This record gives sequence, C-alpha cells and structure tokens, in this order.
Amino acid sequence: LKKSLLKIIFWKVLKTYLILVVAIFCEVAGTMLLPISQNFTKIIPTVFLATFYICALYLLTFVVNKLPIAIVYATWSGLGIFTVAILGYVFFNQTLSWQSIIGLFLIVIGVILVNSF
Repeated sequence: LKKSLLKIIFWKVLKTYLILVVAIFCEVAGTMLLPISQNFTKIIPTVFLATFYICALYLLTFVVNKLPIAIVYATWSGLGIFTVAILGYVFFNQTLSWQSIIGLFLIVIGVILVNSF
C-alpha cells in the first residue's frame, strides 16, 4: 500500500514539474521572438510570441495549484533567465561577461536549492 501511494505521489509531482518545464519553454520561446517581431510590426512572429506567452501563463495556472507560488515563480523566472541568456548568446551573438556567467550559474544553484526543500 505504501509503495503504490508513493508511486502515485511521485507521478503527480513529476507531471507537475513537466508542465512547469513546458511553461518555461513557452515563455522562453516567446521571449526569443521579441527581437524578431521588431516591436510587434512583424505579424507572424508577433502572433507566435503572444501564443507562447498565453500558453506559458495558462500552464502556470495548473502548476500553482500543486506547488507554492514562490517556488513556481522562482523556478520559472530563474530557469527562464538562464535559458534566454544562453540562447541570446547562441542565436543573437550577445555577449556574456564572466560575471554574468557566474551569476547565471548562481541562479541555477538557487533554483535547485529552492526546489530541494
């Protein structure tokens, strides 16, 4: 009985975190489309940008019902910042100083710590 209950709890928590990961993906995709939309003058990137943001917020509504909002927001924003910074470096040739890189890794460490307790 205990094993089956733990298994159910594990899968519910895993499902919640998977939804959070998809929400983060949508938020990052929308953010990466901001420069491509050219101040919302390009209609197709703007439509995708808005769709990604709406999907991200919609998915977050499910996650905040299962996890504390402070944990959800810290994870969502922290991993979003980290991912956008890396993708900005890769796709938009934006520079990252060594201080920025250390700061990004501190954000990831903070997200791990917040989700560990």
